Amino acid sequence: MAQTQLLEVPVKGMDCAECALHVQHAIEKLPGVESVNVLLSSEKAIIRLDPARVDVPAIRKAVESAGYSVPDAVTPPSASTVRFSRRITTLLAVVFSVVLSIVVAGEWLGMFDHLNALIPLPIGIALVIAGGFPVFRNVMRATLRRQITSHTLMTVGAIAALTVGEWVAAAIVVAFMRIGDYVERFTTESARRAVKELTAMAPQTARVERDGVEAEIPIAAVRIGDTVIVRPGEKIPVDGEVIAGHATIDQSAITGESMPVDVGVGSRVFAATLAKLGSLRIKTLRVGEDTTFGRVIKMVEEAETHRADVQRLADRFSAYYLPVVAGIAALTFLISRNPLATAAVLVVACSCSFALATPVAMLASIGASARRGVLIKGGRYLEALARADVVLVDKTGTLTLGRPQITDVVALNGMSSSDVLALAASAERYSEHPLAEAVRAAARAHNLSLFEPEYFEAIPGMGVRAKVNGNLVAVGSRRLAPAIESSLPIAEQLEAQGKTLLFVAIDGEPAAILAAADTLRPEAPAALAELRNLGVRRIELLTGDNERTAAALAEALGVQYRANLLPEDKIEVVREYQARGHTVVMIGDGVNDAPALAQANVGVAMGAAGADIAIEAAHIALMREDWALIPDVVRVARRTMGVVRMNLAFTAVYNLVGLTLAALGVLPPTLAAAAQSLPDLGILANSARLLRQR
Repeated sequence: MAQTQLLEVPVKGMDCAECALHVQHAIEKLPGVESVNVLLSSEKAIIRLDPARVDVPAIRKAVESAGYSVPDAVTPPSASTVRFSRRITTLLAVVFSVVLSIVVAGEWLGMFDHLNALIPLPIGIALVIAGGFPVFRNVMRATLRRQITSHTLMTVGAIAALTVGEWVAAAIVVAFMRIGDYVERFTTESARRAVKELTAMAPQTARVERDGVEAEIPIAAVRIGDTVIVRPGEKIPVDGEVIAGHATIDQSAITGESMPVDVGVGSRVFAATLAKLGSLRIKTLRVGEDTTFGRVIKMVEEAETHRADVQRLADRFSAYYLPVVAGIAALTFLISRNPLATAAVLVVACSCSFALATPVAMLASIGASARRGVLIKGGRYLEALARADVVLVDKTGTLTLGRPQITDVVALNGMSSSDVLALAASAERYSEHPLAEAVRAAARAHNLSLFEPEYFEAIPGMGVRAKVNGNLVAVGSRRLAPAIESSLPIAEQLEAQGKTLLFVAIDGEPAAILAAADTLRPEAPAALAELRNLGVRRIELLTGDNERTAAALAEALGVQYRANLLPEDKIEVVREYQARGHTVVMIGDGVNDAPALAQANVGVAMGAAGADIAIEAAHIALMREDWALIPDVVRVARRTMGVVRMNLAFTAVYNLVGLTLAALGVLPPTLAAAAQSLPDLGILANSARLLRQR
């Protein structure tokens, strides 16, 4: 069986969704190519192929035959490049407005008729061919490949104008074709902006110490295990573990959180974060694309492959739109016998605006969200989130902090709470159970001195036994300390509050009941209330905890609940709601909830920074543990879909009006050419609002 390989190939020259489709078709025809995804936003093709049958030179030749190019190397964009493209976009809009005003005035004053009479037709034809040569060449190539583009129709319109001797009209059509190309290019560039801003944040070099010598080397040359040195004000270039030093780190590039964090020996640090104060020596664990930041960029780039249903609908519409326009043009000529009206119909049709209406908005939201620490894998999940009506929530590590704390110490038989807590913490000294750490933390909080156990035994599923200061101490479940049966009324009262109990026996006699509770995230209740205000009809808690614990937490939050669930049970709950026609959001920590996250229409993982399974399993990953992000991302999804619908409606109405006016002879070819470029600017202006949302 042939071994397949995944290859990424940069592609230059793509300005619209139509361009990406042409590149995809060209590569798909190569023998040995299994699948192709062409990403307009990041200007590359992701190809699964058989390396024994197809190679990069063959792919390069196919891309070039489609009218595009494969560069030998890709230079990462800088922030200044991004700002430059913004200034050019503004300048382009001004130039377009001035040219449009001149064309309108010239048409109204009849200046173009005088120009037609003044300059001989052969010279006019030569001017049109010279000015439109790049466009005509691409149209000819597309025609030889049996492809029809929007430029094909406009070229036919220009030829129709030349046929009746209106070379000025043809020249203006060509001029606006060229201007339209630049408008589309910078509209697409605006959509790419968020991705490029992210990419520009990635460090390109690292200061590495090898054999006692420091050297600054390219990121590609850094190896796992290398010692990287980071000085104040420098970006951390790798994911790794601090082995020396202390610093204050700005992690906003990963988590979106502006508050800095302090790190020291043993702390995990991430690439693209900034060391504001202090110096660090870091043992490299991950480099380049394997770092958390590298995975963030890759997710944002590849989000384009997970297209929303509305985007696929627009793509299908675009495929049928051009033949329909050609039919309208033919009908116009048959009825009116007016070649200029026919040319105007061909020229005014704008298919690219339909193709751009959805991806420009989606990419703007996905890129802007990534800068705030919210990774969205594609427009499909934004669209699903916008219509979600059921939210299922995991408990431990999601609604709660996942770190139990001792809330009650009930001493029995005349013992003091301090004495019994000191003995229990000493017995738990070498246990790795989370509840054991809670007991030790409680002892530290009361400044209690612990004893060294003379004997220690961990009993799976029950607790621990240890000999401490001459006493045999047992800490664990009821089965480990059956002598505490007489205390059950107190135990039931504590369990009714949703707390987990540890029973302590000393020398076989009941000594204490310790109650532990996982702390609820303080922002969770307000976030759940906000989800209800946003129209989520049902919120349900799914947990493996016992009935009493689940009921207490659910009552406090005002939500439904299901208790004693295994991971496979959570999947069945998701499927149950989906079978009833609901759009389900599952929120978990991305570890034991991974199957349910993958099954849900939208799986949201909390605190995914550095956690591979969370990033892989979820459709949306929150890089920091902040429930306030949940209603925020729902609002982003709904606002994005509102912008998409507005883009599509504007484009449909604009084209309908333009085609009608052109067919009736009201819109001459010169103004039709100008009108053809306006929808792209409208889509750009409308979608740009999503880059600024908070």
